[in-house]
Amino acid sequence: MSREKFRRFTALLLEWNKIHNLTGAKSPLEVEKNIDDSLYPTTFIDTPTSILDVGTGAGFPGLVLAVAYPNARTVLCEPRKKRASFLKYVAMELELSNVEVVKKRVEDYSAKPFGLISSRAVTDTQMLLKLTKHLQNSETQYLFYKGEHLFSELEAVDFALDYDIIEKNKRNYLYIKKVL
Repeated sequence: MSREKFRRFTALLLEWNKIHNLTGAKSPLEVEKNIDDSLYPTTFIDTPTSILDVGTGAGFPGLVLAVAYPNARTVLCEPRKKRASFLKYVAMELELSNVEVVKKRVEDYSAKPFGLISSRAVTDTQMLLKLTKHLQNSETQYLFYKGEHLFSELEAVDFALDYDIIEKNKRNYLYIKKVL
């Protein structure tokens, strides 16, 4: 079922991308690599009850995680109009009843705390934690898709974290189990 949804998502993304330039991924293979990158953490994270994806952009990782976890209420927080419109369209086309698209900056969004807060290529770790503080509680976990600067970012974080870093290719997946 989800394989078909990913195939349809790829087609929609490539179609919209020709006009709206949503992502640098211009071929089915490049989109598939982004999907695989988004899905990889599902092999090591706890199954979330709810997901907030900050700065979802063209759907990575938030929309992909929503497909992978159909029972998790998923909020895709994307402030840019064309990307938010694309995400709403795809959620409708793929019949993702668990997805809500919020066209706001995360610091302007209010909701009850989430089980998992994810983000890819938005800002540094400390800033992400601060921007989402009002959307987390003691049970909230974080999943940040980071690059080579992760280690220096973690040195700058001024509070204790219980975390793992899983490395694959040039990606560092920061899985924060608890903000202490």
